[in-house]
Amino acid sequence: MAKPGKNIIFASWVSIMGNAMLALLKLVVGFISGSYAVIADGIDSSADILSSFVTLIAARVVHRPPNIKFAYGYVKADTVATKVLSMFIFLAGAQLAISAIERLIKNEISGIPEMMAIYVTVFSMAGKILLSLYLKRTGKLQKSNMLVTMGIHMRNDMLISLTVLVGLISTIAFNVAVIDKIIALLISLFIMYEAIRIFMKSNTELMDGIQDPILYEKLFESIRKVNGAHNPHRTRARKIGSRYMVNLDIEVDPELTVREAHDIAKAVENMIKNDVENVYDVMVHVEPTGNLESDEKFGISEKDIPGSLH
Repeated sequence: MAKPGKNIIFASWVSIMGNAMLALLKLVVGFISGSYAVIADGIDSSADILSSFVTLIAARVVHRPPNIKFAYGYVKADTVATKVLSMFIFLAGAQLAISAIERLIKNEISGIPEMMAIYVTVFSMAGKILLSLYLKRTGKLQKSNMLVTMGIHMRNDMLISLTVLVGLISTIAFNVAVIDKIIALLISLFIMYEAIRIFMKSNTELMDGIQDPILYEKLFESIRKVNGAHNPHRTRARKIGSRYMVNLDIEVDPELTVREAHDIAKAVENMIKNDVENVYDVMVHVEPTGNLESDEKFGISEKDIPGSLH
């Protein structure tokens, strides 16, 4: 059986080749047919090639073993690469928007796109659907959020192509070339919006934040199941790749032996790993009941969760 890293790398190459073929086809047909919307769709597919290369490079880097410089490993390389990629995607969308606006302002006369533009757009939609299904399926099997995200992005691209198709049909049906330019402008705005969304989403992981605060509710629910574990506090969870690293403090009876306190901490660790998905490691710090430390400021307690009665 192939290693997960090799499967992700292979899927990345499939995405690269598929998007390269679609991008080249749309750009060539877009210029030949005179459709700015198809050219815009081709530029979007070109950006997808960069996305796939980022996934490919990240798949190679993230599997490097930890070392003295990167004790947590290289898993966050995909987050850093995603942020850089979002900037390139935004620039591509901005350039496209400037070009479309200039053509609208100058009121350049252009012909009605030819029927081949419609054919290549339909073909592109079919290709994007197949890529989306393949990437999402492989991503779920390999537990790779990168591939699942790429699959969702391919699905969004199919919707862009659908918009292009509607614009082409409208342009040809009503014999109004300006519709094609407006569709190109709308696509460019969507590309920039997606770039900003990707950029902002990656900020959370880089700053060791959590997208879904419900994770903390699940952690505290698990701790409450362990007898002898009291007042969980200074709880911190960070996401590294698709898995969580959890640190927390608990209080135990100060009369317990070191072995007994260790067993309670181990029970907390095992309970969290059993109840909460995608937890890689849990570090539990044990304190005597009633211990107060004024300099503790990081992490959260149950009382910090809205609506908590504990």
